[in-house]
Amino acid sequence: MMQLTNEGIKAYLRRLDIDDVSPPTKDYLFELHRSHIRNVPWETVDIVAGRPASIDERQSVRLILEGRSGYCFHLNGAFSSLLASLGYKISRHRAGVQPLGEQPRVNSFHLGLTVSLENEEGREERWIVDAGLGDMPYEPLPLQVGAYSQGPFAYTVTESEVAEKGWRMVHDPNATIVGVDVAPEIVHDLKTFEPQHEHYSRSADSPWINLFLVRQRHASGSNELRGCVWSKRDVYGTEKTELQSKSQWLEVLGDIFGEHLVNYSRQEREELWKNVRNIHEQWKRTKSFN
Repeated sequence: MMQLTNEGIKAYLRRLDIDDVSPPTKDYLFELHRSHIRNVPWETVDIVAGRPASIDERQSVRLILEGRSGYCFHLNGAFSSLLASLGYKISRHRAGVQPLGEQPRVNSFHLGLTVSLENEEGREERWIVDAGLGDMPYEPLPLQVGAYSQGPFAYTVTESEVAEKGWRMVHDPNATIVGVDVAPEIVHDLKTFEPQHEHYSRSADSPWINLFLVRQRHASGSNELRGCVWSKRDVYGTEKTELQSKSQWLEVLGDIFGEHLVNYSRQEREELWKNVRNIHEQWKRTKSFN
């Protein structure tokens, strides 16, 4: 697993709005996880723009340090490198996301993470860590069967029925996915996920090729920008706003999600906006906004 230099660690922490390097404790893990979820969104921006980034660890870390982002392979790949560099015992796993209406699976289309920590009694505790799912979870979840609430979201950890000795995170009933199954075997090389990344980022059958999607969690809810529709969810429900202009769209991207498209020229931003707007208008003709 890639080890960051001291300068790299400090730069990564600055992106997370964390000032100090601390020992690898449970409290610090929770701080890192919350800050990563809050400050680095899950997104398909580069895929929709036709310029997908490699999932090589160095490239993924570079994305974070440059003020950019990505989706699960980039986010969990980079975050696991940071955690390992800070002294955490972290493991990577093959995982699979179950969309609504489909069956559970472990197809390596998601990169799962766990962290092992020693508790006060000297026993090992394992934690589910995930910076790459957009709206789940905001904090690490204990790798033990149970129900857990975080803000307006309710999660359940159970045994997986499709991965022997694996585990499953069941998402909130109102979420866009049903859950995630994770295999227990440790993956040492992210090249394992390259065929799936190639499908996600370049295949005509990819769900992300024509879906501009940015997601971010915070303590009391979540934000999502799907095309030109900004959805804000909290304990009171979900509020949707249709963004009508490029300036409004860019403002929400920057102010809410921290995505300022820093590696995109003015012309590239204009082309991206036109593409997203066209996809949005096509979607509006086939589906109800509400």
